[in-house]
Amino acid sequence: MTTALLTHPDCLKHINPDGHPEQVARLEHILAVLRDKELTRTDAPLAEDALLMLAHPKAHVDALRAAAPTEGRVQLDADTSMSPGSLNAALRGVGGAVKAVDMIMAGEVRNAFVACRPPGHHAERSTPMGFCLFGTVAIAAKHALEHHGLARVAIVDFDVHHGNGTQDLCQDDPRILFCSTHQMPLYPGTGHPSETGCDGNVLNVALADGAGSAAFRQAMERQILPAVAAFAPEMVFISAGFDAHRADPLAGLNLIEDDFAWATEKICDLADVHAGGRIVSSLEGGYDLRALAASTATHVDVLIARGD
Repeated sequence: MTTALLTHPDCLKHINPDGHPEQVARLEHILAVLRDKELTRTDAPLAEDALLMLAHPKAHVDALRAAAPTEGRVQLDADTSMSPGSLNAALRGVGGAVKAVDMIMAGEVRNAFVACRPPGHHAERSTPMGFCLFGTVAIAAKHALEHHGLARVAIVDFDVHHGNGTQDLCQDDPRILFCSTHQMPLYPGTGHPSETGCDGNVLNVALADGAGSAAFRQAMERQILPAVAAFAPEMVFISAGFDAHRADPLAGLNLIEDDFAWATEKICDLADVHAGGRIVSSLEGGYDLRALAASTATHVDVLIARGD
């Protein structure tokens, strides 16, 4: 058993405006730091529309296909745009996450990291936003339930921004537990602890500006990890955003690489007990290039060690 790395050159062809934090260099730095690691490297396939519609209505899919430019750039909102390569990049992200599920369920690998961009956890049912077009992790989770017959899956999101899209796509499905730690107040303005989904399948733990390792680990140990353990998921998904790092320019938390490694170990412990070690981790945010690369490396190192 090993750890899969799913990515594709198409994910380097999503070009945001100059100065935009979600830049091609993010993925270039990640791939460079993962280059010599022992991983099962697999091309992320293009997701078909049927997969996208596990979470999004056809109208959303059709609208993004129609908006995709053949040249130049189309602005979808203040910070979300599409270049000629953006649609395929987003489809590779979804396809990669779904392929990771399939590989794990087939026993080919124990866990997987999906290194694709743009991210996905802000994309709501019918609204692309926050750099995101499709709800990558939510779609993969629903695929695990619908295609592989799992009864329960959990999503743990430690991106510094609340995964409003994942919550929107999963809060009505009691087979999915969505747990998030995030800075609040901060974009997108959702993620209050009072938002609990159906039958309590959403758990939001808000962290104050300036919070660091102690607050993050306390939130995980006292709330997130016990909730996941009680839910006993058969597969665990991670929305792996590394923008809670103290060096990140878009937020105000003060985590370091060791915190991401620690959180990954704890999630792996739960997955070993309840899910046969089955974990799909998918890249979300992280906008300081050095911190992003170093944090991703520590995260993937844990997955590799646990994938043996």
